[in-house]
Amino acid sequence: MPSESSSVAAETDLERTLLEDPALREGLAWGKPRRGHPEGTVGAHVAELLAAIERWGETGKRREELRFLALVHDSLKYQVKNWLPHTGENHHAARARRFAEGYTDDERLLATIEQHDRPYSIWRKVQRKGREDDHAINEMIDRIPDLDLFLRFVELDGSTEGKNHEPIRWLKSELAQRGLDS
Repeated sequence: MPSESSSVAAETDLERTLLEDPALREGLAWGKPRRGHPEGTVGAHVAELLAAIERWGETGKRREELRFLALVHDSLKYQVKNWLPHTGENHHAARARRFAEGYTDDERLLATIEQHDRPYSIWRKVQRKGREDDHAINEMIDRIPDLDLFLRFVELDGSTEGKNHEPIRWLKSELAQRGLDS
């Protein structure tokens, strides 16, 4: 049976190096169909994101950045200790950031990886409590050096089957209200 990483065609030397990393390979093979990810493995999700980047016609540096983010963002989920709270260093996004730090020091990419699920979690909290959490929203925004890249990746990650598009609409509205939309 081919590995999940073998179904991803590397386009750059960085991608080739990433796809040879045993931690990433294990991460891409991890997973089964679940809420928000009916496609199953992380590798299947990543393949869908890479196909979307292609459909969207992304080119140049932005394409390379989005592909890097897609490859890494969920690939450390298998290391999360499910008996502990999924916060701090036990959150998959924090683990993915630490992994990515071995390949880049670009804070725009690292912050996007670390914060990529934050809009969804803030949106869910708003839905539960029935009121905005300006502190959480502002704190997230303050941690993102490149809001355009961040929003594009959040849109990409939220574009697959099984994802709720309402958090993305909410995020765009919040950014517009703050004059931060592009």
